[in-house]
Amino acid sequence: MMTGVKIGIIGGTGLDDPSVLESRQELTVSTPFGNPSDVLITGTISGVQCVLLARHGRKHSVLPTDVNYRANIWALKQQGCTHLLVTTACGSLQKEMVPKDIVVLDQFIDRTTKRQQTFYDGKPGSPAGILHIPMAEPFCPQTRAILSKSADELGVKTHPSGTMVTIEGPRFSSKAESKLFHSWGADCINMTTVPEVVLAQEAGIRYGALGLVTDYDSWMDDIPHVDVQSVLTVVKTNAKHGLDIIKNAIPKIAAEDWSETIQQHSDMVKCSTMLPH
Repeated sequence: MMTGVKIGIIGGTGLDDPSVLESRQELTVSTPFGNPSDVLITGTISGVQCVLLARHGRKHSVLPTDVNYRANIWALKQQGCTHLLVTTACGSLQKEMVPKDIVVLDQFIDRTTKRQQTFYDGKPGSPAGILHIPMAEPFCPQTRAILSKSADELGVKTHPSGTMVTIEGPRFSSKAESKLFHSWGADCINMTTVPEVVLAQEAGIRYGALGLVTDYDSWMDDIPHVDVQSVLTVVKTNAKHGLDIIKNAIPKIAAEDWSETIQQHSDMVKCSTMLPH
């Protein structure tokens, strides 16, 4: 087991229950970018150090646009997290992605408009320079492979790859928008993957995400369109499966040697940062 592996878990809708952790403690923190969505809850899963954070707050009181993504990722980085395993409820944009399925994300399309997507903003407390972070592979391939293997072991119906469209929200898509995203070949749609995955890449944290499919958005004409009640009906089942996958994956992640991968990423960030002359 690699010394120093620590897993951050960002729970989305339906997966932010602290009881998953053993020996848990609450930790209130602040960052140069403000306060995270809620307290951090530290503890262990299968003997591995973990930190849980509710993306929308434990009372689900924070709008997708208003989530302080920078503070959330920075706080988890401050706690020494080397990996992030996250869940996100999402709509399906393709017929084969059936509600209650889980998608191990590998790509995104950003349709947000109001969110800070970098720590390197030139303000006091921020890292120096401007970072042009590569984003060809936003989700860690090794972490994704472990999540997929864990899902297979548990018999959970999972798609090993998928492209997520992230919209601003909090409204759902119009039918015209949904049909457009479907025509692009994207697989899922949500309101939170961006900028979370981008900031994790900047922070050098290995990021893996499970898309918990709850509905068919509004691109299909022959089924009811998405609404809050339809999402909540499915999300409890999905959240349990997502949690089971994460719990299965954590000891597998801790058993691998990540030192070379983490060093390569650190070198990439340095090479991609333009410092003031």
